[in-house]
Amino acid sequence: MALTPCECKSVTGFRPEPLAPAHRARPYSSVVAEMHDATEEYLETILEIEEEGIPPIRARLVERLGISAPAVSETVNRLVEQGYAQLLDDRSLRLTEKGRKLAVSIVRRHRLAERLLTDVIGLEWEKVHREADRWEHAISAEVEEKLVQLLGDPATCPHGNPIPGSRHKVDVRGSTALSRIAPGPVKVTRISEKVELDDDALVLLAGAQLTPGSDAVVVGPAPDGVIVKTASGEQTIPLRLADLMFVTPAA
Repeated sequence: MALTPCECKSVTGFRPEPLAPAHRARPYSSVVAEMHDATEEYLETILEIEEEGIPPIRARLVERLGISAPAVSETVNRLVEQGYAQLLDDRSLRLTEKGRKLAVSIVRRHRLAERLLTDVIGLEWEKVHREADRWEHAISAEVEEKLVQLLGDPATCPHGNPIPGSRHKVDVRGSTALSRIAPGPVKVTRISEKVELDDDALVLLAGAQLTPGSDAVVVGPAPDGVIVKTASGEQTIPLRLADLMFVTPAA
């Protein structure tokens, strides 16, 4: 589904251009499909925000999805009416059992698709998130089962985030944000889902060889970020990006 972006900066400071408005009315079937995709997109985003320990309020959805506050409120109200979520007294959202089941299924299919794209098809790491967005809604339960067999039931997606339902569990609680780790050797463990929405940030990390599983040395802070040394050389990672990528100390 194409969502209209608001005037939000990316974690690297990039400001996306608004999409051109549609001038022709869409067929009824297209509108229904788009509403269905929007429901899944919102539930997926709420679950991802929860994963990071952040209260899923509407302002966070505006930030993550890059669309206007009124549009978010309208869709959130529809999610509540349809029994996918509850709006709590503190204005945060809680997924219902029905909503959580669907959200987990979407996130699982998306992250399996990402693994397929990188591990089997060989698509570049920085491109797989966008491409998996197109695949996640079309993967059936039967295809999902075959993907698990083909990929060996992976524990994480290529960005280091856990794949729900995998028998191979991974504990990401020992990771520390790059911006808060002491100087020394580290291993990249994962990046925030928020970064996956920022094409410039993904290209930067891929070029710097700072993808999950990569080794690096934290040199120290810089006025505008964190200086790290990798196999590709020494570079400064912007602070907003360093806040959203996680590492563990390496021996």
